[in-house]
Amino acid sequence: MSKGVLVDVTRCIGCRSCMVSCKSWNDLPANKSEFTNNWDSPGKINANNWTVVNSNIIEQGEEVKWRFVKKQCMHCLEPACESACFTHSFVKTKEGAVIYKPTELNQDYCVGCRYCMIACPFGVPSFQWDKPLPFVQKCRFCYDRMKEGGLEPACVTACPTGALKFGDRDKLLAEAWQRIDSNPKYIKHVYGDKEYGGTSWLYISDVPFEQLGFRTEAFGKPVSNKSIPSLTWDVLKWTPYIFVGWGAILTALHFYTKRRAEVEHDEENMYEAVNTQENDKEE
Repeated sequence: MSKGVLVDVTRCIGCRSCMVSCKSWNDLPANKSEFTNNWDSPGKINANNWTVVNSNIIEQGEEVKWRFVKKQCMHCLEPACESACFTHSFVKTKEGAVIYKPTELNQDYCVGCRYCMIACPFGVPSFQWDKPLPFVQKCRFCYDRMKEGGLEPACVTACPTGALKFGDRDKLLAEAWQRIDSNPKYIKHVYGDKEYGGTSWLYISDVPFEQLGFRTEAFGKPVSNKSIPSLTWDVLKWTPYIFVGWGAILTALHFYTKRRAEVEHDEENMYEAVNTQENDKEE
């Protein structure tokens, strides 16, 4: 059964332990600007920062609410990134995670076309702009933990308030509605239930989602309940030659750059070996 995470915005205290645990488990570098004493500067999702906790001050009449929201890849049930990727680098697993294939998370298929970045309705996939052989990076839903040991995602284990709950998506959805129906403080909506065909991450809140930075409208209309792949297929099916042609060019450039880097690395090793031999002779 597909897994998911239920996020209760009312329980998040903005400690950002989830950010730290994500970086620790995935061996991601940390920048000083991402972890400061300022409550309003957690940084943004990028290639080295797969999850963030954003702060929001909500004014409702005379009442002011301070709410924190964890953001990461939503792991859509029908992911647009997978549909847009002509090399099939991204795959949707039965557990719910959207990852690089194969199961070892091998990224060699990615040629840096960035179609996934354009296709994602949540703006999550990020490019490694500072790498000579860049890939697109994003949250992997800790698929390695989930697959090998049945463990929860690292961010969930680090949450001290129970704002994050991991489990079967269907059961989490039922629990979300149980919480909503039993407590009038909640907005009667589960974000991620149907947005863009549904997502593995589900949110409940006591303030409107649009005030928390969630995408609730697109082109002046409520976001679609249909997945991006189902909406775009009628158009994309008529343009395969464009994608194949451009994809072939990007693929060729990717392998050329990769081969060039390997040659330069071999030349550096050879140069060092020659210098070492000459130094030995002199000694």
